[in-house]
Amino acid sequence: MHGSETPSDWVRRWSHLVPPGAPVLDVACGLGRHLRWFALRGHPVTGVDRAPQAAEAAAAVGEAVCADIENGPWPFAGRQFGAVVVTNYLWRPLWPTLVASVAPGGVLLCETFASGNETVGRPSRPDFLLQPGELLATCAGLRVVAYEDGYLDAPARFVQRIAAVRATSEAAAPARHGLAGGSS
Repeated sequence: MHGSETPSDWVRRWSHLVPPGAPVLDVACGLGRHLRWFALRGHPVTGVDRAPQAAEAAAAVGEAVCADIENGPWPFAGRQFGAVVVTNYLWRPLWPTLVASVAPGGVLLCETFASGNETVGRPSRPDFLLQPGELLATCAGLRVVAYEDGYLDAPARFVQRIAAVRATSEAAAPARHGLAGGSS
């Protein structure tokens, strides 16, 4: 589970891309730092985690599902969300499902560990580290608004992070995905 109670800077920066009032799914939600962030902004929130104490914490702010999404069925089959949030979690077989769970006009906000992290700490196994460009390739069906791949301090870590939007069927005017991330 996530140790920090503070929402990710990346998630905060790009949360303005989530359509107003749209439902938000936090995958491997931990104690619910991102659930609280979005609930305070008027979004119905859903969290999923395999740890019972995480699901209990998530239940305090929205829908909570305790499920082993690596070994069991996807508990949200047929559902889409205005945002799918994934931080500090990587299970490659789930990527197609996560991308498909982003509703038209919705956004995937992801930040997780990348190759190079093995030189500064954990996780260090390649199974848990994104390879160069891997997150971009995973989001090929979405419009990438922002992407970073690099090193961060405090704590020292290598990450890839992306904000990617699913196009709507409306083709009248190009969507305006603001780049001035704020703390909306």
